[in-house]
Amino acid sequence: MKLNIAVLPGDGIGPEVTQQAIKVLKAIATEFDHTFNFRTALVGAIAIDETGNPLPEETLDLCKASDAILFGAIGDPKYDNDPSAKVRPEQGLLALRKNLGLYANIRPVKAYETLLDRSPLKEENIRGTNISIYRELTGGIYFGEKKLNKDETEASDLCIYTKEEIERITHLAFKAARSRRKKVTLVDKANVLESSRLWRKVVKEIALEYKDVELDFLFVDNAAMQLILNPKQFDVILTENMFGDIISDEASVIGGSIGLLASASIGGKIGLFEPIHGSFPQGKGKGIANPIASILSAAMLLEHFGLHEEASRIEDAVDKSLELKITTPDLSKVKEGITTEKVGDFIEDYILNPEDTNINFTNIHLGQSTII
Repeated sequence: MKLNIAVLPGDGIGPEVTQQAIKVLKAIATEFDHTFNFRTALVGAIAIDETGNPLPEETLDLCKASDAILFGAIGDPKYDNDPSAKVRPEQGLLALRKNLGLYANIRPVKAYETLLDRSPLKEENIRGTNISIYRELTGGIYFGEKKLNKDETEASDLCIYTKEEIERITHLAFKAARSRRKKVTLVDKANVLESSRLWRKVVKEIALEYKDVELDFLFVDNAAMQLILNPKQFDVILTENMFGDIISDEASVIGGSIGLLASASIGGKIGLFEPIHGSFPQGKGKGIANPIASILSAAMLLEHFGLHEEASRIEDAVDKSLELKITTPDLSKVKEGITTEKVGDFIEDYILNPEDTNINFTNIHLGQSTII
């Protein structure tokens, strides 16, 4: 298969983790005889600094001409710490989602058996957790009308959802549940919000078309608590934009690190694949950023195009790296851990030499090449 992939590394650790994902995709291309063409463009704070626009026209044009987008991370303290900033890095990602019609964000959450002790939660509570979060991505409070009065003493953000916006992601969530454990949990705040009451009405109607799938409801505050107390109860979580943003980040503690969580944003002709973590500017250039979320996002990209064996090879490589403790400091009991690049090297090597990689573990500690 030939794929043209737009690469938007972004800010902070974005370029470092994205580089490892590209390395892994190139290994897949070699091993499975594919052709992946990569072209890079600016987005986020670095794009503002160079062009004044968090999503330059050249970047948007490249994305529209590509088959898929591999995204890094955006954000910079000089914008995060300035409430008066009118142009912000995050506006670039929001605009990209809107322009490409990326209305569904899919975030898998898994408790890895070899990392149960790295989570702050009780092992017996999280063991066996396997959740897929379906977050609506182009509606709600993030995109609603925003107002600030002249005295800057009163502000508002409008939350709007249409029936069509709810329907399209609900169908995706139910179809996904059919190939999993056949349960959808709608997370909302229907006891308070009119928009949530519309969500419940529409989702109940659609559920009648999927009689083999169980439908459950939780208010978002209770859902946040249940994710910590008993995450195994969840299969597919369906929710609106802001609740999904919060819930999926909270769920990162189940796996032990936000550096493990990948995501796919789909709905339009072109999918976007990115780790859910931020730009982590404090870790920039130190080799401590966990590249696994970005690498697993690359696996989701392959899945999107039906390359299931290739995606499984990446997932197996990640499992092996975790099993052998080839991890960055966020997951390592050794303070210095292993560098971002070394983790990527090991996963690349596993893809190319799955039978030899156990031997190569020694080489990593010696600081040598992982390729024998």
